[in-house]
Amino acid sequence: MSLSRITTAFSEDLKGPFTRIARYVQEAGGRAFLVGGCVRDALLGLKAKDIDIEVFGLSPDQLERLLAIHFKLDCVGKAFGVLKIRNLPIDITLPRRESKSGTGHKGFTIQADPHLSFAEAAARRDFTLNAISWDPLNDELIDPYHGQHDLKEGCLRHTSEKFAEDPLRVLRAMQFAARFDFRVDPATLELCRQLEPEGLPPERLFEEWKKLLLKGRTPSKGLNFLRDCGWLRYYPELQALDGCPQDPEWHPEGDVWTHTLLCLNVFARERIQDEWEDLVVGFAVLCHDLGKPLTTFHAPDGHIRSPGHAEKGVPLTRSFLRRLTRHKALLDAVPPLVHHHMRPLELYKSNAGDAAIRRLSQKVGRIDRLVRIDSADRQGRGPMQMGPSPQGRWLLQRAEALAVKDTAPQPLVQGRHLIELGQKPGPHFKSLLDQCYEAQLDGRFADLAGGLTFLKTLL
Repeated sequence: MSLSRITTAFSEDLKGPFTRIARYVQEAGGRAFLVGGCVRDALLGLKAKDIDIEVFGLSPDQLERLLAIHFKLDCVGKAFGVLKIRNLPIDITLPRRESKSGTGHKGFTIQADPHLSFAEAAARRDFTLNAISWDPLNDELIDPYHGQHDLKEGCLRHTSEKFAEDPLRVLRAMQFAARFDFRVDPATLELCRQLEPEGLPPERLFEEWKKLLLKGRTPSKGLNFLRDCGWLRYYPELQALDGCPQDPEWHPEGDVWTHTLLCLNVFARERIQDEWEDLVVGFAVLCHDLGKPLTTFHAPDGHIRSPGHAEKGVPLTRSFLRRLTRHKALLDAVPPLVHHHMRPLELYKSNAGDAAIRRLSQKVGRIDRLVRIDSADRQGRGPMQMGPSPQGRWLLQRAEALAVKDTAPQPLVQGRHLIELGQKPGPHFKSLLDQCYEAQLDGRFADLAGGLTFLKTLL
């Protein structure tokens, strides 16, 4: 794309402020560049939502005093020359020298240096496509590591030897390869093979996996990179899928690893752009067959079977997720979906009644999540090219009619109703309320009046 078109990637709400910042800096004797992901996305024709500006030629104190005249600031790391414009997604930094001083993502000594050259400042960035700078005042691109060429070629290449100082960049390569459908340069792949996680904190790992699932256009590209660089060994639940056989009659695409990756590509096409829902479903699709390596065997009739794999996958799903996050809601939501991911087909084949669907909703929380997983599972079979899921359509229609599509049935009869009927609170409350809820799921009553009538039969 031409340089003049870069500005079309930014909204007017952002274009005005960053142009003003560049002018203020220029008038003070410095120079301001947009850097990193916002320039990359603009060159790819994508809308940029967050702006990173790097200012050369001014000290941290000079920059802060200058900007404080015009904007309200949040000083995130004054010693490092990092400022945020309050109420705008704009971060402003100075060029920095970084040296490795410990292990992990934070094991660096950082010092602002406004007099670094453009090439020295860009050398600390991870990939060449993130090492391009743009001066909005004169429409000039600074690209010392040929990032534009790599963007055109669809290549993810490390910027310099400094890449090896931060092992988190291996997972960044994973999610970038998936997001942009790029290949990873062989030299970068080899460098990643030499890196180890070095005790990276779970929250940093989780952010990269989250981007893989929420932004990845082709998740299979990222995960195959992770396998090729040897980092699957740090995720043994996933590593076990590689080479685990499946019956070719039902899975002509190949092993469980291949199937899982194809399922994730389907999921990516069918994301609903609700971050939480997509995250829950994405992790469930990733984990849905983790139990197969524990249960797969060659049956006497020549078929390959994996009985009970859904249930066996639950503890593996929990162990995988717990290494990435402490997010209780996610840890609670994903395992039941893995456990019951085959139920849509089972219920469809048996033409199950309302009670079975209500009970399934109570177990998984949201039927619509399960239907999305079923869709990915069904279509992730390569040459089979199965279309939309008939069991998914059937189950979703039934769930909508029962008002349990996106919520589990809530108990109609509560403890307060027992008290209103003269019952004294005690251990027997739980048994009575459980019996009422089971009857509700069975369809023996559908409103509170019916629930109270049933409750009275138990007293």
